[in-house]
Amino acid sequence: MKREKVLVGMSGGVDSSVAAAYLLENGMDVTGCTLHLFDQNPLIPDFSASEDAKAVCEKLGINHTLLDLRERFSQTVINDFIKEYYLGRTPNPCIVCNKNIKFDEMLNFALDNGFDKIATGHYALIEQNSEGRFLLKRAADHSKDQTYVLYSLTQHQLAHTVFPLAQITKDTARCVAERYGFSNAHKPDSQDICFVPDGDYASFIENFTGKPYQKGNYIDENGCVLGQHNGVIRYTIGQRKGLGIALGKPAFVTQKDADNNTVTLSTDENALFYSKVLVENVNFIPFDTLEKTMNVKAKLRYRHTEQPAIISPLDNGQILIEFNSPQRAPSPGQAAVFYDGDIVVGGGTILKGVK
Repeated sequence: MKREKVLVGMSGGVDSSVAAAYLLENGMDVTGCTLHLFDQNPLIPDFSASEDAKAVCEKLGINHTLLDLRERFSQTVINDFIKEYYLGRTPNPCIVCNKNIKFDEMLNFALDNGFDKIATGHYALIEQNSEGRFLLKRAADHSKDQTYVLYSLTQHQLAHTVFPLAQITKDTARCVAERYGFSNAHKPDSQDICFVPDGDYASFIENFTGKPYQKGNYIDENGCVLGQHNGVIRYTIGQRKGLGIALGKPAFVTQKDADNNTVTLSTDENALFYSKVLVENVNFIPFDTLEKTMNVKAKLRYRHTEQPAIISPLDNGQILIEFNSPQRAPSPGQAAVFYDGDIVVGGGTILKGVK
């Protein structure tokens, strides 16, 4: 009987390493694949992901390949990241990367080269329902669940993807890595954007483009000038710290206007709360389109605890989320993701909060 061939995206971390080991244990024909996404240079350091992944593959006795996607990554992820900040939004490059790189370019490479499926070390679960529809569900370890950054997956992508870590915890993954003697068994989890490892995304944008961002005015809700900011790209909705201005009481970023290069501040935190949020560029998983209102739980950030809400389709293809209670700082450019229990209903990009 022919073994299923799986190409495993291996970042050099413990999760993707254990994913490869699990697939091998289950009798699959496994090859490791590290994505070459950017060059080593002073702006984007290289953490030797390929060498770590290659060492794991040698330990497992499987082949390892390096897939050069630098041009595609720069065009679709880095350029989008910079464009979104220039527009005054707050992007999530991991979602863009999953949609256009890992589950598009890597999947296409796999299918073109005789593989049946791809696999990654994401903590998420794929199931097929009685109607043959593929569903994306939360991982058993809810504390590590990564379905928020996977909501854009299509039926084609889900049908050709395996998440071997769906039923285990992170602690179990590290124990498995120890059992195999992987050198990365206790490698820390990555907390930052891969191409901005120091977290200073504003400096990255300025260095990458060679264009320092212009200073501008802080204004209040009435448009009165309060002081000067250091560039719209350096601020996020809801931010309180690092503003460099004293107003006698805590101030919060409530709006950003890239066209006029202004950042609106308010000392009233209630100005950050919205009961309604508009969402665009929506993808649904259990069905193709939302035909009527639906009760869900929705989250507006990766670490946001999902909240009861109603989602409604609008004529222009957008979705209106109406929360049971107002939510703090919905940020344009971030993702809103909808859940029905453990099932990911879908998600989209936040356009704006609506009072």
